[in-house]
Order: sequence, then structure tokens, then C-alpha cells
Amino acid sequence: MSTRTDAPTRREQILKEAARLFAERGFHGVGVDEIGAAVGISGPGLYRHFPGKDAMLAELLVGISERLLDGGRRRAEEAAGDPRAVLASLIDGHIDFALDDRPLITLHDRELDRLRDADRKRVRQLQRQYVELWVVVVRELYPVPTEAEARAAVHAVFGLLNSTPHLGPGAGRTVTEGVLQRLAHGAFGALA
Repeated sequence: MSTRTDAPTRREQILKEAARLFAERGFHGVGVDEIGAAVGISGPGLYRHFPGKDAMLAELLVGISERLLDGGRRRAEEAAGDPRAVLASLIDGHIDFALDDRPLITLHDRELDRLRDADRKRVRQLQRQYVELWVVVVRELYPVPTEAEARAAVHAVFGLLNSTPHLGPGAGRTVTEGVLQRLAHGAFGALA
């Protein structure tokens, strides 16, 4: 029987630091030596974990898309039968992502086009499934708009929630979380 602690694995540490550095200086502005130094290993030591920077970028962007979709599906199942609770749970989950993984938002915005075609297509496929999960719930809760209007509303709310990398210091997490929740619910409420 194996026990897993909350301590991140070396691989997770590498990915976290790579995301931070790529978001700060761009994919081409960061070398493997810098990523290695950030986690206390030599640059060449990274090759024991990843074939190169491209593989790190792919794992970061495909991985976050998979996590969002899996988490969204889990939240929808847990609150099944109550569209209002499902939407609230989806919003809360996306806010957690937006506040906890800001570098990944920046990385996606700046570096998605650097992925190999297959990885980029995988990210887009996962994102479409995630959007559709939200669209179904929004349509259940607000049956007035067309499907296209619901999809536009979902994308607009994602834009709002994914703006967190642009927030400066100031309000703490609890305050920011509350503001984002009210804004997201208000945006969807405008569909009624």
C-alpha cells in the first residue's frame, strides 16, 4: 500500500516553476538551466523528467485543460439535479483555478500556438467539452437564450474569471473570490 503526501513530486515542482518562469518571461526567454535552478537540480537533470521544454509546455497546457474538464464533470455529477447548484459549483471551481493557477492562464494566452498540432488540437478539444458542460447547465437554468447566446455568455464569464493575472496586489483571496462569484452569477443572471 502506498501513501501519498501532499508534498509535490519533483515532476510537479518542475512544472510549477516552468509555468511561473514561462509566464514571466515567455517560453523562449527561459532555458532549462533556469528551470532546473528553480527546483534545485541541474538543467540537464530535467531531462530525466521531461524530454525538453516543449514537453513541459504541452504537459502544462494539456494537463490544465484535462483538470478543468474532469473537475467540472465531477462538480456537475455531485450537484446533479439542481442546475443552480451545478452552476455555482462550476463557478467556484473555475475561480479556484483562476486564483491558484494564474501563470497557466498567462501561459495559455501567450504560448498555445507553440504546441505541436496534436497537442494544440487536444487542448482545444478539451476546452470545447468544458465549455459545453457549462452551456448545458446555463441552458437548464436560463432557458430563454439560444444555445449560441448561452455559449457567448460562458465565454464572457471565462474572460472575466481568467482576468486574474491582471489583478494587482490589494484585495485578499476571500474578497477577490467573492467579487468574482458575484460578477459571474450576475453575468449569467442577465440572461434571464
